[in-house]
Amino acid sequence: MLLKIYPENPNSKHIQQVVDCLRQGGVIIYPTDTMYAIGCDLYQIRAVERVAQLKGIALEKANFSIICTDLSNISDYTRPFSNQVYKAMKRALPGPFTFILNASNQVPRIFQSKKKTIGIRIPDNSIPRLIANELGNPIISTTVFSLSDDLESLTDPELLYEEFLDKVDMVIDGGIGETEVSTIVDCTGDEMVVVREGKGDFESLL
Repeated sequence: MLLKIYPENPNSKHIQQVVDCLRQGGVIIYPTDTMYAIGCDLYQIRAVERVAQLKGIALEKANFSIICTDLSNISDYTRPFSNQVYKAMKRALPGPFTFILNASNQVPRIFQSKKKTIGIRIPDNSIPRLIANELGNPIISTTVFSLSDDLESLTDPELLYEEFLDKVDMVIDGGIGETEVSTIVDCTGDEMVVVREGKGDFESLL
């Protein structure tokens, strides 16, 4: 299914349609403030396994991020972190950043692994944030980057639908996507370290 949703004024019925799909174990492709992403309900383990299969990686080795509505509930999925990290996240989010934090005990249960870290995303795009909010918990996020060598097909939702219509349950058309990935900031050590340069300029926030 290809579903058009406008980021500037999302239709609540369409958001609910996406949430219903996720609650039934669906896998979706959706827009962010960087590239389009593949995701599912964090608690639908079969769907998480499908996402891992799409990416061609073992679930226990997957470095998926989760999209949260805001910073208010991330403590459910992370261990305590410093005030410095919190301030940096507050300045950067919503925005094109992924913050790697030490994971709480909740995360290994979800991913059925010995995963010790989790990536937190709060994109500057209303669609995934509204989906997570209506769902009541985060959604999995992993970029479509690496699924194809054709960059145009990864930014155009109609082309994404044509390519993945038999592999996912829904593609959300939120307009042409970005060609850049998020900037990844590792906050699990004593210092915050940029481990992948992307769309976000983290240094400007410090």
